[in-house]
Amino acid sequence: MNILSIQSHVAYGHVGNAAAVFALQRIGVEVWPIHTVQFSNHTGYGAWRGRVFDAGLIREVVQGMDERGVLGECDGVLSGYMGSAEIGEAILDTVARVRSANPAARYCCDPVIGDVETGIFVGPGIPEFIKARALPVADVIAPNQFELEYLAGRATGTLGDALAAVKALHALGPRAILVTSVHTEETPADAVDLIASDAGGRFRLRTPKLPISVSGAGDAIAALFFAHYRRSGSAAEALSLSASAIFGVLSRTAEVGAREILLVAAQHELVAPSRVFEAEALGARP
Repeated sequence: MNILSIQSHVAYGHVGNAAAVFALQRIGVEVWPIHTVQFSNHTGYGAWRGRVFDAGLIREVVQGMDERGVLGECDGVLSGYMGSAEIGEAILDTVARVRSANPAARYCCDPVIGDVETGIFVGPGIPEFIKARALPVADVIAPNQFELEYLAGRATGTLGDALAAVKALHALGPRAILVTSVHTEETPADAVDLIASDAGGRFRLRTPKLPISVSGAGDAIAALFFAHYRRSGSAAEALSLSASAIFGVLSRTAEVGAREILLVAAQHELVAPSRVFEAEALGARP
C-alpha cells in the first residue's frame, strides 16, 4: 500500500508527518511524505522556529511525482495540519490528481482545527475551508470531539448527541468517520471513548484514561485508522487495531513520563499491541 501524506513536520518530537510516517511504515505501508510546515518542534512548547510552506511547493512536488508516472500507484492521500487555506486547495488538487490516475484511491482528512483545552489553534480561514471544501471530498475523516462539534455545529454531551453529530458529517460526504478523545455523560471519569462509523455500523471503543498529555497521538491514530480501513474495509477492525496500538504507545510514554510520544521506543505496540481493545457495536448507521 502506498499513501501520500501531506501535513506538518517537526525536527524534534512526533507530530504531523513526524508521527504518521513512522507509524505507517512500521505496519508495512510505503509513505510518500510532503510537509506543509517545517518546525523545530511542535507549538505546544510555546516557542518554535521554522516556517509554513506555500501551496506552490506542494503542487511542484506532486507534479514531479506525476512526471515519474507513480500517482497511479497511490492508494490514498492523507492530510493533517494545513497551515493555510491555500495549502488546503493544493491538497484537494492533489487528491483530484491522484484520483484521476487511480480512481480507487481514497482521501483521509484529519481535520486539524483545535481541541477542548485550547480551542481553535489554526489560522483564519482554515476551519471554514475544512468544513466547506475538504469534508465533501474526503472518504475518511478523523476529528477529535472538539472538531466534531465544530464541523457538525452541535454539542455532543451525550452518546446520542455524538452519534447525531457523526450522522451529520456523513451527510456531508465522508463514508468512514473516526472520532477521538470522546467524553460524554456516559463516559466514566477514568476512561476515554473513541467512536467509528461506516456503512457497516457505528462502534465505540473505551480505553483507560492515562496520566499523560502529549501531542501527536491524534496524528498517528488517524494515519493508522486510514491504513487499516483501506486494508480491511471495516471501521470496527480499523478502530480496534489503531486504538490498541496507540494506547500501547501512550502507556509506555506515561510509564517513563516522556513529553513526546515514544513511537520508536514502543514501536512493537504498533504491530502487536500488548493489550487489544475490541470495538463495541452501537447498531446500524441510520
